[in-house]
Amino acid sequence: MGSGKTTYGRLLAKAEGLEFIDTDLFIENRFHQTVGKIFELKGEAFFRQLERQILEEVAAYEDVVIATGGGMPCYGDNIDLMNGAGMTIYLDTPASMLLKHLQESHVDRPLLHGKSPEEMLTTITEMLMQRRPFYQKARYRVNAAEGEVMPQLQALVSKLSPMK
Repeated sequence: MGSGKTTYGRLLAKAEGLEFIDTDLFIENRFHQTVGKIFELKGEAFFRQLERQILEEVAAYEDVVIATGGGMPCYGDNIDLMNGAGMTIYLDTPASMLLKHLQESHVDRPLLHGKSPEEMLTTITEMLMQRRPFYQKARYRVNAAEGEVMPQLQALVSKLSPMK
């Protein structure tokens, strides 16, 4: 959440001539409700089941860059399905950078709704601690603290796609 998955995914897809899918937007378009509204009306467990269904669908697509919700890799065997379907990349971003990005964002984040900046940082830090073991199962890692993310992504994709 706030790492830039959608922004960088969209840029990478364009640079590589691929289609782009953001699973949260995919869900919102399919079910005509925001992720926040689904959380509010149906709860997180229902949303995670919905995410799994969407993941199974988009995992079968080819020639596509997919940005998932931040919690998607952390439920059930989702990360294993993702790794089996294609190249997975963890955008490793420090909590302080995530907070800054989220404060600048106009997107409502259900898990941070109504929290002060201090509470947001605490929640982000706790979520990272819980989620990092799943994120680290991604096949590749890009460290956002080490500089510009896009050049790192493009170098990784070029290294792994010698045909281009």
